Amino acid sequence: MERDTVLIDLALQGGGSHGAFTWGVLDRLLEEKWLSIVAISGTSAGAMNAAVLADGWTAGGAEGARDALEKYWRRVSKTAAFSPLQRSPLDRLMGRWTLDTSPFYILTDLMSRVLSPYDLNPSGYNPLSKVLAESVDFARLARSPIKLFITATRVRTGRGRIFRNAEITAEVLLASACLPTMFRAVEIEGEPYWDGGFAGNPTITPLIRESDAHDTILVQINPTETLEQPRTAAEILNRLNEISFNSPLMKELRMIALLRQAADPGSGEGARWAQMRTHRVKSDMLAKFGASSKLNAEWEFVSMLRDEGRQAAQAFLDEHGNDVGQRSTADLDVLLAEC
Repeated sequence: MERDTVLIDLALQGGGSHGAFTWGVLDRLLEEKWLSIVAISGTSAGAMNAAVLADGWTAGGAEGARDALEKYWRRVSKTAAFSPLQRSPLDRLMGRWTLDTSPFYILTDLMSRVLSPYDLNPSGYNPLSKVLAESVDFARLARSPIKLFITATRVRTGRGRIFRNAEITAEVLLASACLPTMFRAVEIEGEPYWDGGFAGNPTITPLIRESDAHDTILVQINPTETLEQPRTAAEILNRLNEISFNSPLMKELRMIALLRQAADPGSGEGARWAQMRTHRVKSDMLAKFGASSKLNAEWEFVSMLRDEGRQAAQAFLDEHGNDVGQRSTADLDVLLAEC
């Protein structure tokens, strides 16, 4: 028996090569014909996944989106094979996916504390530029039936800017993924931008205000909690990274929980807030990898993350598939108790 179509939105976090986990989640969700994607909000790697999916969907439906995502990640992995940022022999021997003992990673990390990308990379070269040019038809993306909301952070004000389909270019996606210690700020219309994760990772509000869907599925990459206290320098920096890139999302979810409680469900925008249903797909596996692994795009690692994403999506569908379109499965009200 076929299910009635349920309109959904997707909220995709950033996280470098860990975005391959999101690829796996999307790959599995796209197999469900009863799920109809209305809009996607994405930041950094989430923005890349969102744009590739929407463009692929416009060209060939769900199968076109799945094919486009696989080709994109294969290009990312192929490009990364020529990067000096590679696992060290020790990491490979120990079966670790981090770059923590990679000589070039250590050197780059140390140099980034005294030299800026304007010194180290004066040309502003970014290997993802070529990958995006081969992966996304931006003219076609502008007319995609899937609404996109891509977040980048204004350097001058620290505020986020949301780019919609017709505004999205390769530069917008690179801006959304621009880590300021690694790349020069990306200028768009004379305004410099950094990684969107500083302002919204991802931004949820436009999904509520501008989408006809009432169900939002958040694909979360950055762990919100840690069981062990970080003690080494690498562990401390990794946890700081997780907290800083989760903070905007947590604040927005708390705001949404408050507005949903206070909103008038009878009419207008209040009804949109009151009717919002939230869901979350995540994996504890991602918490086991350090921040440096987000720069590791070896195909074996990327494939493993994709498979974990598919499994996480399958677990979500098994446990909560019947709830989608009916009720929330991610309790936002618990965030209010933490205030």
